[in-house]
This record gives sequence, C-alpha cells and structure tokens, in this order.
Amino acid sequence: MNRGGALLRVGITCVAVAAALAIGWQLWIYYTLSPWTRDARVLANVIEIAPDVSGLVSAVNVADNQLVHKGDVLFVIDQQRFKVAAEQARAQVALKVQALKYAQDTANRDTSLVRDDSEAISVQTVERTSVSAAEAEAELQAAQAALDTAELNLTRSEVRAPVEGYVTNLNVFVGNYTTVGKGAMALVDRNSFYVYAYFMETKLPAIRDGDPARVELMAGGVVIDGVVEGLSRAIANTTDQSGLLANVNPEFDWIRLAQRIPVRIKLGPLPSGVELAAGMSATVIVTPRR
Repeated sequence: MNRGGALLRVGITCVAVAAALAIGWQLWIYYTLSPWTRDARVLANVIEIAPDVSGLVSAVNVADNQLVHKGDVLFVIDQQRFKVAAEQARAQVALKVQALKYAQDTANRDTSLVRDDSEAISVQTVERTSVSAAEAEAELQAAQAALDTAELNLTRSEVRAPVEGYVTNLNVFVGNYTTVGKGAMALVDRNSFYVYAYFMETKLPAIRDGDPARVELMAGGVVIDGVVEGLSRAIANTTDQSGLLANVNPEFDWIRLAQRIPVRIKLGPLPSGVELAAGMSATVIVTPRR
C-alpha cells in the first residue's frame, strides 16, 4: 500500500513537472517568437510650419489644439512692407514698359531710314539702337520678375495650413518676429496617424507585409484593426548622429538582447469617438497569414 502510494506520488510529480515544462516551453515560444509586442507608439506626420518671409506677426488666426483645414490662414506677417515693395515693383515695370517702347520706336525708325537712304544714318547707329531695344526688353523682363517676387512675398505673408490637421503646442503670438525657414508652429496631419511597433528581431520571421494586425491602445483599451505596412530596413547605430534612421535604444546596456526593429502598422477605420494623439502607447498583435 505504501509502495503504491509512493508510486502515485512520483507519477503525479512527473506529470506536474512535464506539464510545467510544456507550459514553460509554450510561454517561451509565445514571448520570444510570437509576433506581438507591448512596445508600440501611435505616431503622425508633424509638419513644422516655417514662414517663407521674415517679419513681425500681426495676427494669429488659430488657437492651441484647433482643427484647421488645408488653406486656412494660420497667422499673418505684417504686410505693409511687402505692399510697398509690390508697388515699387509695379512702378518699375511701368517705367521699363515706356523705356522699351521708346527704344523699339527708335530702332524701327533708324532701320527704316537706313533702308530708304543708306547714307542718311550710319550702320553703327542702327546696330546701337537695336541693341538698346534688346536691352530694354531684358530690363522689362527683369522688372516683371521682381514684381512677381514682390507679389509672391506679399501672398506668402499669410501663412496657410498645407494639410488638414491640429495645431499643437501653439507658441507664436502677435508681436513675435518670425524668420524665413525657422519653425514657428507645429501642425499634426490628422490623416497621417499610424503605429510603429517595435518587435524583437526573433519575431520578425513571422511578420510579412499585409498581415492583419490588432492594435490595443493603452488609453481606454480601444482596439483598432490594422495592417502591416512595412518593416524598417535599417536602424541607427549608437554613433549615428544624422537623425535620419530610427533610433532604438537597447532595453539594457549591460546584456546583449535581441534588437528591436520598427514595424509600421497602417490603421483602419477608428471606432466612433476615438481621438488619437501622437505618442500614445499601444500593444500590437500580428496575425500571420498562412
């Protein structure tokens, strides 16, 4: 009886150990090879709005976090100087038009004279007036180009939204001085949201472009359907300072772990009432297609 009980206990122990090993093996496979990750971020195209002309800001037409449409005026740079420059350019064009007319009339008259009477005027004079007419035409073209530039600067003094999106972290106010090419405002493209999921390289063999993906936002547990849009083909080295490649910091510096590679997830239709913000955390589960 005691021997039977001992064998039973040994058998139960062996079964429990075998079950534990099987469960441990499955968990190891799940955590190291299955295509899922908790390290995912919602991202979007953030457009740096930089003016094309310099000057004082005379009006700001938007508020922080406001939704704007493509073509809306975000802010206006003082237009008085640009209007004066445009008027000066128009005056120069008018002046060059009259100069060209006079030069062409002179050249035509001299050409007629030398045709009717070759001794009435020298050939050199005819050539000189013809060259003067050509120069006057070129000067008119230059004046017209200057006018086009002045009018373009006047138009660009109204800084407009290039896409539909949200103004974020508004930090431009009336009286600020803006400089050409220097970012003055950030605009989040509302139609550009996507997810970057960082998968360990051991999980990449199970992921292919076009695979369905499930995105679970940490905010409210919202679930969004998605599709694998592409795997990054390069990440930055620790010495790379260009900023052109994704910079994926190692989880631990003192131990070598599988590197994490960004996988881009295209989002499907959002559930009703869901608002995304770049930087949100998410869990991504990819379902490999057979």
